[in-house]
Amino acid sequence: MKAYLKRYRAFLIVAILIAILTIFNNQLGLKAINIAAYSFKEMLLVIPPVFVLLGLLDVWVPRETMIKYMGENSGLKGIILSILIGSAAAGPLYGAFPVAAVFMKKGVKFSNVIIFIGAWSTTKIPMFLFEMTSLGAKFAFTRLLVDIPGIIIIAYVLSKLMTKGEIENIYKSAELLNK
Repeated sequence: MKAYLKRYRAFLIVAILIAILTIFNNQLGLKAINIAAYSFKEMLLVIPPVFVLLGLLDVWVPRETMIKYMGENSGLKGIILSILIGSAAAGPLYGAFPVAAVFMKKGVKFSNVIIFIGAWSTTKIPMFLFEMTSLGAKFAFTRLLVDIPGIIIIAYVLSKLMTKGEIENIYKSAELLNK
């Protein structure tokens, strides 16, 4: 019971604070509850398909294949594949992190994982098409041509700034998430 309370203490503290807020300001408290319920419902619609796809990726794609195309010696093809997978992804950014954990489990190079997360957050194909129609092709292509090198530079700088031990700890944490 004590471990359960410790694990969910942040949730319990927020729930208590919202209850107190609702007592003192009913309208604001109910608004907070409605926003939380909406976010929870949205997550329930996104997370199950992401985990189904993760399960398929985990079972269907051998570790050796992931290492070959996105591992330490993947070079330019690993970068391009990371950008394409991240750009083709659907859903909010929090859906990228379980995918990144599976990538780490499969031996994907750390910089390619960071590139994938960066591409997921900034270069999505539907967003690019929306920008083309709403803001014009010049804006959309300029943003894309600035974002892609920026993502790659950030990924490599981050990889160089982190020690090998820190990166290994991240990979170990990703392994523990999948058990």
